[in-house]
Amino acid sequence: MTRQQLVEQIRNKQTYLIVGLDTDITKIPKHLLTKTDPIFEFNKQIIDATKDYCVGYKINTAFYEALGIPGWEAMEKTAAYIPATHFRIADAKRGDIGNTSSQYAKAFFETLQFDAITVAPYMGADSVLPFLEYKDKWTIVLGLTSNTGARDFELQKAGDELLYEKVLRTAAQWGTADQLMFVVGATQASEFANIRSITPNNFYLVPGVGAQGGSLKEISEKAMNKEVGLLVNASRAVIYASGEEDFAVKAMLIAKEYQQEMAGYL
Repeated sequence: MTRQQLVEQIRNKQTYLIVGLDTDITKIPKHLLTKTDPIFEFNKQIIDATKDYCVGYKINTAFYEALGIPGWEAMEKTAAYIPATHFRIADAKRGDIGNTSSQYAKAFFETLQFDAITVAPYMGADSVLPFLEYKDKWTIVLGLTSNTGARDFELQKAGDELLYEKVLRTAAQWGTADQLMFVVGATQASEFANIRSITPNNFYLVPGVGAQGGSLKEISEKAMNKEVGLLVNASRAVIYASGEEDFAVKAMLIAKEYQQEMAGYL
């Protein structure tokens, strides 16, 4: 999916919501456990219920990899089921030496047909560039994350600036704003204006709204640019809105609430 296509989807649907399919088999409604593939059945119903109110889905691969082959198969089927009109993100946080990153890129961009993948930049340019070689695919580099451990490294001084600032300035030179996004946690709202000044044209994938307490209003006011430039992810708040047989309907209602609020900011 190109930048133009992504922006068009946001404008047409009046939403920049990404639904996170961080599907934990211990948390899905019990009646689904009798299905041949309960994870896929859950995801399928969530996608059907929420697709009108979001522009994409983020699959946290850890929840699938933890289940071995059945989990990987559920992830493959889920990725294939997501409509082609929607942005498909593999939240895999990969990043290794060049030839290994090349294989990760092949796995998620060719075999699984994701539009984007999250990448850890700790090992530098040669670990990220293999992902950026793919046309019309997106590399989403960890910038400033929402977890408390961000203070351990990301918010520490690195010369005259904070480490996360150095990461943003350096990584922004590896690719263009048409292929490079950054993860910026919603709980770091105080830093959004500074982050936007460093990377004025890039899209941000913003986790941490909903269950983690991030403010959608504050993020939208501080970080939106002329092409919106935001993809706000909500996972648990949407997919676990109910643990009963009405889970998909409840997920739809929460996604719709997000969409209506976002439409106001757009």
